[in-house]
Amino acid sequence: MTAAEARALWLEHLANERRASPRTLEAYGFAAGRYIAFLEQHRAERLTVKGLADVTAGEVRAWLAHLRQGDHPLSPRSLSQALSAIRTFHRFLDRRLDAPNAHIALVRGPKVKPGAPRPVTEDQARGLIAEPALDPDREDWEVSRDQAVLTLLYGCGLRISEALSLKRRDAPLLDSLRITGKGSKTRIVPVLPAVREAVDAYLAETPYASGPDEPLFRAKRGGRSARVTCRRRSRRCAAASACRPAPRRTPCATLSPPIC
Repeated sequence: MTAAEARALWLEHLANERRASPRTLEAYGFAAGRYIAFLEQHRAERLTVKGLADVTAGEVRAWLAHLRQGDHPLSPRSLSQALSAIRTFHRFLDRRLDAPNAHIALVRGPKVKPGAPRPVTEDQARGLIAEPALDPDREDWEVSRDQAVLTLLYGCGLRISEALSLKRRDAPLLDSLRITGKGSKTRIVPVLPAVREAVDAYLAETPYASGPDEPLFRAKRGGRSARVTCRRRSRRCAAASACRPAPRRTPCATLSPPIC
């Protein structure tokens, strides 16, 4: 099988099984196309799936260096997004086409200079929430869990610790949530329909039957989802979706329109 055929299968997988948005498919497909074209030119031969399994860390770094050159060089943030797409592509090759490549994990992305926080756009909000579905290593219920947490963060303005502190008795969600935050201060936050639907979808797929006082969001082995792990996942999703959002607890009025 050629690399181009593998790319087509991967995009079909993202569209049909992972329900990726058209914009995500376009961005990931474009990055993988440039990656394959560079490797074929570099090696002076038609690239196959076996050839993709043999790609070295040096070749990936050379591709990133190539993207930084020319009339339209990519910014560090765009390079990070391109590398994220290629990592996802290689995970698919490993799981579906039996073509693992351990060298890809050795490549570090460029340092991205933090910019000023800003509210997310509608496309960024949708892309951020859809990002977990692009990871072939996650089970369907884990995808639904991560999407529910991200929707809570950006739809209700919760901190990560506040979202993970929710109990099973809090769901299904009503029209509002009573949240106890820092300093034991309590506030009432409105719950958008999109947030309720995301949490309901997670509850329908989770393999764990929780008691009313047990955590709403469970880790892979059944315990409470760790705040550090959740924060890492949310940052990874934000980087892959070209989003540097404002701090997590942003006024709901700012974030409501994008995900309604």
